[in-house]
Amino acid sequence: MRETEAAEHSARFRFAVNRLDRRADLRDDAAALSRLLADPAARFMVVAGDRPLVSRGAAPTAFHDRAAAETLGAMFDRAVFLGSAAAGDGSPWFATRTRLDEAALARWSDFEVGDLRASAIAGVLPAEEYGALAQGRACLFWHSTHRFCSRCGAVSEMASGGWKRVCPACGAEHFPRTDPVVIMLVTDGDRCLLGRQSRFPPGMWSCLAGFMEPGETIEAAVRRETAEEAGIAVGRVDYFASEPWPFPASLMIGAIGRAVSRGIRRDETELEDCRWFSRAEVARMLAGDHPEGLFVPPPIAIANHLLMAFVRESAE
Repeated sequence: MRETEAAEHSARFRFAVNRLDRRADLRDDAAALSRLLADPAARFMVVAGDRPLVSRGAAPTAFHDRAAAETLGAMFDRAVFLGSAAAGDGSPWFATRTRLDEAALARWSDFEVGDLRASAIAGVLPAEEYGALAQGRACLFWHSTHRFCSRCGAVSEMASGGWKRVCPACGAEHFPRTDPVVIMLVTDGDRCLLGRQSRFPPGMWSCLAGFMEPGETIEAAVRRETAEEAGIAVGRVDYFASEPWPFPASLMIGAIGRAVSRGIRRDETELEDCRWFSRAEVARMLAGDHPEGLFVPPPIAIANHLLMAFVRESAE
């Protein structure tokens, strides 16, 4: 990792660290892709539905050699070329789906259908795999939900190593999408604004967040979403960090906003609760010893790092 990259906040997030050289120059070279697919060093992420198949044992992995991928029913003809390892053996990495059903997969004692979120929280897979997993999962999800041409409705075809779909009927080209989401810590001196959604585990609070809209800057999205959800007006907005979030295919854009109003008017549809927390309370929530049992998302989430940065401000 270059020194500038190591200093970035984003380098601390599991899904943000991707060691692959994406090699976009090879995506339209059919002969080169064919050779890479047959390369003995090639590694394959194989998913069932939206969950990666992970090897069991002392050193689990979600990227397998070709023989293991064949055992898992990998659909090599529909593989997405993720890139080549930037260090080490320079091996090509791919993502694809299994053609096996659940009953067939259940027969393999050496593999299991993994839970990517739980795996990332526990950190059970090699660190270099998470960024590639986020990349591959997002691409495969896009292919599964964009099989038809949005211009004429015909079935489209995978092209460019999985980084494009082409309509054979009208010639339209379609490209993978990423959904940008702003997630913001709104502060008022030694307090910050946190909210709860009904789907959260009991006791968990987090930063407000929302999808960006067309024609909107990051700063404008932070102000709009905060006003809509909490009725709080935000002035200055500073970028903090970003993280690919493969659930299913978002880019979380972290920001810090400065409140210019204090009275909360909660959107009761969006939020179960919303309130101001002191810096001391947030520190205890991060430490896991809040007297009310309140806590915040785990370190894989950008919200955790926004809150850690807020707590650190008091010590600087």
